Order: sequence, then structure tokens, then C-alpha cells
Amino acid sequence: MSGFAYNPRMAAYRNTLVHGGVASADPHALVQMLLDAALDRMTQARGCIERGELASKAKLLHSCVIIIAELRGSLDLVKGGALARNLRDLYEYMTRRLLLANVRSDLGCITEVQSLLGQIRSAWVAIGPQVRTA
Repeated sequence: MSGFAYNPRMAAYRNTLVHGGVASADPHALVQMLLDAALDRMTQARGCIERGELASKAKLLHSCVIIIAELRGSLDLVKGGALARNLRDLYEYMTRRLLLANVRSDLGCITEVQSLLGQIRSAWVAIGPQVRTA
């Protein structure tokens, strides 16, 4: 049995944990949750490609595209200036790469997006203490 096997008890625990976390999270934490969810789904999609589970891969990558669209939509392009515009462009690039990964079952595209999103997540985590005290 693979490490990605469905476990109903674990799924229920995760569901409760996520919903509880969302209800009590500040905006900074919510964005971090989205970043984490996208990275987790990409890891799962990689496993699906390796096992030849194409339908599951497609669902997971579609979910990643939706999460990245949410991240892109949360940008304030007026207040965020050049940084927000650069992030918007990067999110659009990531979306294109994930769509290509889905069509071609391309692990390289997923790895690239995981790396880019991982860097954004690291920066996001680093500014957390400043944002919460402001």
C-alpha cells in the first residue's frame, strides 16, 4: 500500500484541523495555508504521475491552479505596486506551467513551480512576525 493511500480517519482529522485553522486564522496565516495546500497537492500530484494515476493527478493540479488563482486574486495591485505586479505575473507563469504539467505529466514543470512557490512561502513566513505586530 502506498504512502498516499486514502485513510478516512486521517482525512477527517485533516478536515477538522483545516476548518478550525481557517476559522481562527489571520489574513497572513490564511495566505500561508493556501501556499502550504498548493505545495502539498503538487507533491501528491508528483506521486500520482509516478504511479500512473492520471485522473488523480489532474484533480490535484486543477486544485493547485485554483489555489494560485486565489493567491493572484488576493493581490492589491494598487497598494502593492511593483511587487504585487511581479507576483501576479509569477502566479500566471506558475499556472501555465501547471497546465503544461497536467497535459504532459511533466514532473519538471511541477518541480519548477514547487521551487518558485516554496521561495514565496519562505519569504511569507519570514515577514510573519512583522505583519502580526504592525
